[in-house]
Amino acid sequence: MTPPRRGAHRRDAGPDLPPRARRRRRRRRPLLVGVLALAGVLAAAAVAAGAGVYVFGSSCDLDALREARIGQNSFVYAADGSLLGSIPAERNRQVVPLTRISPWIPKATVAIEDRRFYEHGGIDPQGIARAVWADVRARRVVQGGSTITQQLVRNLYISNERTVQRKLKEACLALKLNDAWPKQRILASYLNQVYYGNLAYGIEAASQTYFSKPSRSLNLREAALLAGMTQAPSAYDPFAEPGRALARRDEVLRAMREQGVIDEQQYRWARRARDLGLRPGRLYKEIREPYFFAYVRDRLIRAYGTETVRSGGLTVYTTIVPRWQRAARDAIRATLTEPTDPAAAVISIDPATGAIRAMTAVVPGRRDNQFNLLSQARRQPGSTFKTFVLTAAVEQGIDPDTSYYVSAPFTYRPVGDGNCDDGSWWCVKTYDSRYAGWISITRATLRSDNSVYAQLTLDVGPERIAAVARKMGVRTPLDVNGSYFPSMGLGSIAVSPLDMASAYATLAAGGIYSEPMAIRRVVLADGSDDTETGWGTPKRTRVLSDGVAAEVTRILEDNVSYGTGTRAAFGRPAAGKTGTTDRHADAWFVGYTPDLATAVWMGYQAGEIPMENVHGIAVAGGTFPAQIWRLMMERTIGLRPVRDFPAAKTLPEFKPFQRGKWALASDPYAAAATTDSATATTAEPGSTTTAPAANETTPRP
Repeated sequence: MTPPRRGAHRRDAGPDLPPRARRRRRRRRPLLVGVLALAGVLAAAAVAAGAGVYVFGSSCDLDALREARIGQNSFVYAADGSLLGSIPAERNRQVVPLTRISPWIPKATVAIEDRRFYEHGGIDPQGIARAVWADVRARRVVQGGSTITQQLVRNLYISNERTVQRKLKEACLALKLNDAWPKQRILASYLNQVYYGNLAYGIEAASQTYFSKPSRSLNLREAALLAGMTQAPSAYDPFAEPGRALARRDEVLRAMREQGVIDEQQYRWARRARDLGLRPGRLYKEIREPYFFAYVRDRLIRAYGTETVRSGGLTVYTTIVPRWQRAARDAIRATLTEPTDPAAAVISIDPATGAIRAMTAVVPGRRDNQFNLLSQARRQPGSTFKTFVLTAAVEQGIDPDTSYYVSAPFTYRPVGDGNCDDGSWWCVKTYDSRYAGWISITRATLRSDNSVYAQLTLDVGPERIAAVARKMGVRTPLDVNGSYFPSMGLGSIAVSPLDMASAYATLAAGGIYSEPMAIRRVVLADGSDDTETGWGTPKRTRVLSDGVAAEVTRILEDNVSYGTGTRAAFGRPAAGKTGTTDRHADAWFVGYTPDLATAVWMGYQAGEIPMENVHGIAVAGGTFPAQIWRLMMERTIGLRPVRDFPAAKTLPEFKPFQRGKWALASDPYAAAATTDSATATTAEPGSTTTAPAANETTPRP
């Protein structure tokens, strides 16, 4: 059969395809070409690994491989020298043969991690190509191409540095290990060494940690849950992220069904239970300050790799102050006194260095909770995010004292045919349905006026605001599938208390961002200090001018004095912002003095549970969170001499500003908006219904 001419199918089929289908085909073509090209490169790299046997010589020698030794524990100390706890060495890992492991575990692991494990020779070009295709289709990394054999080599025997040489060496060793060891031995070694989160190494420790039973007793659904965790133990931690863990378990079950490991009846049985059936075990000894301890441990693994940290011998000195930890817990417990009260979390950072001084959480009524401050407490920040809108506006040259907006119900209409109910329009009201007519940005900040800040967010631009938040310290992604939505300005994107404390610390430091620091010093197993990693050296970068930081601080100081944050005032210079989400599901107070930035979050662990009747009131950021913040600061910074915020050496440069630029775009879908001052239920004394000039030039107070 004669092959068709190049492009013949495209020309012949074109007239029969609707325009939308032709456009789709054109969009897919470069994507497919890119996938094939990348897959070809990776496949070539896999083939090149065979040549690595000769290139690396003795470094690619199985005789040089040594299984992890049973070393001494690593010890972690607080800033005052007191022991926080130990990182367990291998003696806390129980090795079991495959014959004493539930048969569901190897089946589930192979199905989700390396479906061609029994067929390939240590590396899998087909798996690499399949992973690349899945990643490109999703436009993010969703699959990895490493085999179980490669993971075993990487995690146990060679470093984690990301270099081409290391990857080739890994592939070379995987090929040799596959030839030297039976598949069952490779799989058994992997299952006995891989990390399952929560200090559990190996399947036996994982089974005891999550289900309080030996691994031989795991059933299908339990095995699927554990098998799905090894790719990202923190992300799929069933204690901290039960929803994500459940979805991952179901993904493993689907893979097992698709590969014929289980039948449809078994699949349905395993998926039927939506309760994970966890029974937390006590395999490892308790440690002090578990949230901070886990954070430190993650930093150590990132620097040294799992094997070095796990083998032990490290002596780690941290930044945490136990007395301040107690002050934070006492502040929470003095405020939330009932066993049915919501949880609360506190993080404090030294603005001068980025050192984390306190990091704790309390769940009333539960002494042994699995709440993880950093991975679990990513919640919508509400109006505390307005600080980034204000900062971006000042940096852009908008004078908050002389730039006015109308405080009234506001509707943003990005499409002509929409409504408020389905989210096609953005309909904004204030927290208490009270409005003030035309007011300045400064007064709107003290009122925490959503309607004004919605308009300001659109004028400044969500992308610019996200960039400012990121450079100030917010590390949680603020985009949604690559797009930035204006609702972000009112705190619709979930962030962590660490993000907020770090970003507000940048303002406290006059515009200098300091990377959060938890470790001051590490002494290696041989007794020498690790001077190469940079422990204890502040990593500081100026990201805002001191004038911009001072202007924002001035307004947030007023907010503590007579705005929404008055319950945080404790008789010395302090600045801060309240935040409350819809239906009172989350409440925040984030504030700072010249010496300390502290974020307080309050809410129920399960999330999205209204706090509308806690001690008889609806919880807002200016209630219990502000009170916890004040108590914490009184017992820490309040014991130090009073310090004022330093005066700025440079003043921000303000320039004429045009309101409503976003509504004047030439785009056919340009937004229309309405602000109806006539619907304001209350106008404060001194407010006006007459619009001032877009940028007034009257002298500033």
